Amino acid sequence: MKIAILGKPFDEAVAPFLQTLLDELVARGAEMMIVEAFCDYLASHLRLPPDISTFRRGDSLRGVQFVLSIGGDGTLLDTVTYVGALQIPILGINTGRLGFLAPINPDYIPQAIDALFKGHFTLEDRSLLRVETDPDVFGALNFGLNEFSILKRDTSAMIVVHTYINGEYLNSYWADGLVVSTPTGSTGYSLSCGGPVMLPQTNNFIIAPVCPHNLNVRPLVVSDQSIISFEIEGRATSYLLALDSRSVPVEASIQMAVRRENFNARLVKLNHVNFLSTLRNKLNWGLDRRNPAVALQLK
Repeated sequence: MKIAILGKPFDEAVAPFLQTLLDELVARGAEMMIVEAFCDYLASHLRLPPDISTFRRGDSLRGVQFVLSIGGDGTLLDTVTYVGALQIPILGINTGRLGFLAPINPDYIPQAIDALFKGHFTLEDRSLLRVETDPDVFGALNFGLNEFSILKRDTSAMIVVHTYINGEYLNSYWADGLVVSTPTGSTGYSLSCGGPVMLPQTNNFIIAPVCPHNLNVRPLVVSDQSIISFEIEGRATSYLLALDSRSVPVEASIQMAVRRENFNARLVKLNHVNFLSTLRNKLNWGLDRRNPAVALQLK
């Protein structure tokens, strides 16, 4: 089995767990590729096998069966841009904080690797959004798993985002910005803007204003078969476009449209993990003394 590994620096307490990960893969005869910068970091903290190969952004991952993302949700979002249209299954190992997308805790690594090799998992396709701009600002990495945002820059003045769905005028949002989110991104920036939580397989986008100056304007759920386009207006001459963790300053004259990407991100889902339990654990849903199971935990 050929496995690619991407990651970010981690706390020293996590090092023994990641050494276990490498040892487990070596013991099973896996061929490993590690992204170059992370490999250099690992070499100074762990004992690496001698036949490790490295790769950079832009190198082909064709032939890789699985990609391991070691870090938090931001690391997994970055991992998606390495995989792209190849749709290689991604397993997220959480060495970060909240971990909606990377649900595997470090102390569960041996069981997770065992499940991977035995085939005790399912694959879950997550929809991506695609951003098209004129002029082009995101290049080949114009797709994202979480959200696309239009935001004001270094000014206290609001902006106006004129928004259209399939060419039909929707609304002019007077706000600090606007977020278009996928179902996966509904637990991210969109949630902090008052947007709803959507199950991953829901075929929709959320349009959510950031700090709207009209109190009757609320987040809107639209079909992800829609093409959403925008025009920006305001006192400033430049604004910020953000696609997941990537951001670019742009001029107000830029033309923008968002649609669903024609490929998905494919996440490995182990049998003990599901989205509803993740919601309860990460958002503390049901943490109420009136719920019998919780009452026992709180005694």
